[in-house]
Amino acid sequence: MHTVLEQMRTRRSTRSFSGQAVPQEILDQIIEAGTYAASGMNRQQTIIIQVTDRAMRDEISRMNCAIGGWKEGFDPFYGAPAMLIVLARKDCPTGVYDGSLVMGNLMLAAHALGVASCWIHRAREEFETAWGRELLRSLGVEDEYVGIGHCALGYATDALPEPPARRPHRVFRIG
Repeated sequence: MHTVLEQMRTRRSTRSFSGQAVPQEILDQIIEAGTYAASGMNRQQTIIIQVTDRAMRDEISRMNCAIGGWKEGFDPFYGAPAMLIVLARKDCPTGVYDGSLVMGNLMLAAHALGVASCWIHRAREEFETAWGRELLRSLGVEDEYVGIGHCALGYATDALPEPPARRPHRVFRIG
């Protein structure tokens, strides 16, 4: 348990990635960790899309940038060479929560394996577009899904910051 707690204490989001590719065997381990996230009634209704193709990664970056309202040329994925996009079935009542747990597992596993990560939002908006629905169809995904987040992955160019002190008065006890 000590190792897991230490990973939780030291994981930080990175916003400056080198262009170095993450080996597929490492990505496979990170993805496997995501598939073991808890889910409501063990439904396992989330999916993970791995994107390492540079052209597709850049297309998603441009779409995310437009949704976020940034100027053309800004990269909301901070140069990360890989991303894992988490989606949940729209008809699953715990889908957003389940997908959030998947994202947490992905980021913790990445950190444990020496890979930096950052949760990037706007997946919901991306997959509400005709483009997003067509991308899912092209992958053979037939059901309706909602985007939960992008897990940007790569190797950090800067050292991870020290964890800030935990805010007080966040834990209450009964009994």
